[in-house]
Amino acid sequence: MSASAYKYVPAEGKVSPGAETLSPHTLEPVKLQFAAIGVRTRTPVDPLVEQYLGRIAPFAETDAPIFRSAAAFWENIDRQRARPLLVLLDSRGRQFSSEDFAAWLGRQRDEGQQRLAFAIGPADGWSGEERKRAGLLLSLGPMTLPHELARLLLCEQVYRAFTILSGHPYHTGH
Repeated sequence: MSASAYKYVPAEGKVSPGAETLSPHTLEPVKLQFAAIGVRTRTPVDPLVEQYLGRIAPFAETDAPIFRSAAAFWENIDRQRARPLLVLLDSRGRQFSSEDFAAWLGRQRDEGQQRLAFAIGPADGWSGEERKRAGLLLSLGPMTLPHELARLLLCEQVYRAFTILSGHPYHTGH
């Protein structure tokens, strides 16, 4: 597998800004993967992605690997002992409001789904066979976004979902 990744691991005793007021759910924590396909160097968006991964940390363990190819991504998924629920980002996927996405994520967590893998596909999109493997095809909207912005938006929406579920004022429902 050729994947580069950054994983948020909080420093001993340190909490992300604003996280001290959040109350994590008492069930077994969910493990979230924010995968992307493609070769790239570090971008200006990466610190923002890392910030949201840190904000998600009170609610879920996260990692954000980048795979050189879709084949490397699928090889990684197939090797996992506990298969994650696959959420493939796809323009033909389901669109959610922030509140509906939070409800969906909360149901997954509450029903005992311990691993979720969100994946932003290769430049030419997911194949029909790959889409069939998904537990959910998710669309962030009808516009085409660069992978870096899609990943940032996804991380922000996952954080927002957890704040909605915990009653934190980050989401005001606008």
